[in-house]
Amino acid sequence: MSNASKSRGPLHGVKVLEIESIGPGPFCAMLLADLGANVLTVRRRGARDPNADLPVLNRNRAGSVEANLKDPVDRERVLQLVARGDALIEGFRPGVMERLGLGPEACHAANRRLVYGRMTGWGQDGPLASRAGHDINYIALSGALHGMGTAYSGPVPPLNLVGDFGGGGMMLALGIVSAVLEARTSGRGQIIDTAMVEGSGVLMGMIFGLRAVGMWPQPRAGNFLDGSAWYYRCYPTSDGHWMAVGAVEPQFRRLFLDGLGVGDQHDEIVRCSDQDPELHRQITAIFQSRTRQEWTHIFEGTDACVSPVLAMDEVASHPHNQARGSFRTVDGVLQPQPAPRFSRTPLTVASAAAADRGPDLSDWGL
Repeated sequence: MSNASKSRGPLHGVKVLEIESIGPGPFCAMLLADLGANVLTVRRRGARDPNADLPVLNRNRAGSVEANLKDPVDRERVLQLVARGDALIEGFRPGVMERLGLGPEACHAANRRLVYGRMTGWGQDGPLASRAGHDINYIALSGALHGMGTAYSGPVPPLNLVGDFGGGGMMLALGIVSAVLEARTSGRGQIIDTAMVEGSGVLMGMIFGLRAVGMWPQPRAGNFLDGSAWYYRCYPTSDGHWMAVGAVEPQFRRLFLDGLGVGDQHDEIVRCSDQDPELHRQITAIFQSRTRQEWTHIFEGTDACVSPVLAMDEVASHPHNQARGSFRTVDGVLQPQPAPRFSRTPLTVASAAAADRGPDLSDWGL
């Protein structure tokens, strides 16, 4: 979805040069483009777009240009774009951009106000800085992965949401917005060293705090938010689907037990261990006596904190998501809409067929 129409989101007027990468880099660029930034992607000349099959990550860009970064002429063209930009995103291993002649020193010589955003797994220095890795490796060293999973499964990767996207792309997007804001006061850009191992560690802030005060004592599969507690886990239904239960607070647990039909046993149940295996078996058996739709109807309109677990092809038809327009099909692709929501500068996903594209590229001198 390149060549998207001009957004009027809160970042309208901010120009971001995205050096082609995969995963967290494009996700960061998507977030900024969703917010209205003018994002221009520099792609390798003659090479296939590595994100061609990932249209959601490519959405809302102004467009793209091709360049051979090892060619002096193309490198000079990129530096001309740098001179017009507010920020740059790159996701190479440490030292690669410097060897290409496009490191922070060269780019700041062309534009002293440029915010230079760097995305790596391990950071720009340290013993692992030059090593390869993926989301699972970064969250393994941050403490995040250790706490996910059951006593039987061992650690279970949460897709690549925690390292690549939460601790990586979203963290860099926040850094870029913050540094661009600061540069408007100081007149000087700076380098943002985004390490996914550190970003995923930041996402663990509350859990580290809970552990420090004795509220997260178990190493895995024994804490109240990790799926071990009877009131905070998923249960299978009779038709092969699942229900999610998040009745953490006592008043919500009572409503949950009432919905199950065992409210008269409330006091006895809450005296049990959160991880009591017999209690888990009893509640599982109750859930398996009805379909997901039946349980959804039972808990609908209550504060029991019980929800159906929806597949991706089901989310758009849920009444709440429908009412808010949280998911839409654009250019044949069902996708989540930009978030958060702004009262004066609303966000949109523009169709690649939109006509209002000229000003975006002209801002780059193209």
